[in-house]
Amino acid sequence: MQQSSNSKKMLLIVEGNMGAGKSTFLTILKKRLDLDIIYEPTDKWQNVGADGNILDLFYKDTKRWAYTFQSFAFITRVQAVLDAMKRKDAKKLQVLERSVYCDRFCFAKNCYESGTMTALEWQMYKDWFTWLVESYTQRPDGFIYLKTEPKTCYDRMKKRDRNEERSVPFSYLELLNKKHEDWLIDKTETIDYIKNVPILILDCNIDFESNKVEQDKHIQAVSDFINKINSSYVVPSKQEQLQL
Repeated sequence: MQQSSNSKKMLLIVEGNMGAGKSTFLTILKKRLDLDIIYEPTDKWQNVGADGNILDLFYKDTKRWAYTFQSFAFITRVQAVLDAMKRKDAKKLQVLERSVYCDRFCFAKNCYESGTMTALEWQMYKDWFTWLVESYTQRPDGFIYLKTEPKTCYDRMKKRDRNEERSVPFSYLELLNKKHEDWLIDKTETIDYIKNVPILILDCNIDFESNKVEQDKHIQAVSDFINKINSSYVVPSKQEQLQL
């Protein structure tokens, strides 16, 4: 994706385990800061063609649908970013819910290690992933990691009770948590393309949906993070945030 330096958008990515609070966090960001949110394209995964729900199929028969779903997830994530950035009213700062990197280092890798993606499928996935990412996607300016214990994620996931997630066991969240830590914090799993992208780690074990103190703390941390990595983007003042 080629853009001039004047038109280039600032791109942040919010990452976290299932049930970490990403949707709630993004809703709060949208209310408090002057930015665009690019949500995870779950609607496209749940409505492929007339009545295809590849997300549901993936959880019900992961071995059959793992490679297909991860391929489609990549395409739809990139498409969502490109569509958002082409909008005439697009803001300079855009925040993405999860990314193709999370798919690669957490979900797809877990599929391979658990035996639901074959060695051949995993090798093909890695080959086209590296080429497409480095050739056709914008390198993110920063990651925001919602660090949350698996038990907290599991309790939140059960509370929201999404149909496709009802069969997801606690052990799966533990595996995904380890993958997130390896990739984002320990950097034992990464690629040079994003290795040095700054990361803001937020402790999200405390419920912040209706906790203004926690919300204010997270918003301030995000504001400081944005200003630090890009001095050309000025986060609205607290007074301006209250008016948004």
